[in-house]
Amino acid sequence: LEDLEVFQLSVKLSDEVWNMVIKWKPLAQDTIGRQLIRSTDSIAANIAEGYGRFSLKENRQFCMYSRGSIMETKSWLMKGRNRNLITELQCQDLMSQLETIHIKLNAYLKFIQKSEQRLTNKNRKLRD
Repeated sequence: LEDLEVFQLSVKLSDEVWNMVIKWKPLAQDTIGRQLIRSTDSIAANIAEGYGRFSLKENRQFCMYSRGSIMETKSWLMKGRNRNLITELQCQDLMSQLETIHIKLNAYLKFIQKSEQRLTNKNRKLRD
């Protein structure tokens, strides 16, 4: 898991978001901050949980949850920017990191899907 680049990038992003939000005032931390941290943490957490599952299908499903968390994180970042908690530059940087994670997660999903197909084809050949 630790060698999976999309996981590493997700962990790095969640740490960066934590270090940003920890400096906010209590109201901002308790509302947007808490949600932003949870959605960002969820990206790596779902990748990890899927990786640890028994089947490729379950792994793929948890990666889909991670994609949802990417989109949720984007919405919280926009709210943070709109409410002057995050500068435009910070928002652009974090959005860029999310986009990279999204692209790498999609590539990982394709890898999982191809692995599922190879396994399905192999099982068919064994039955025939």
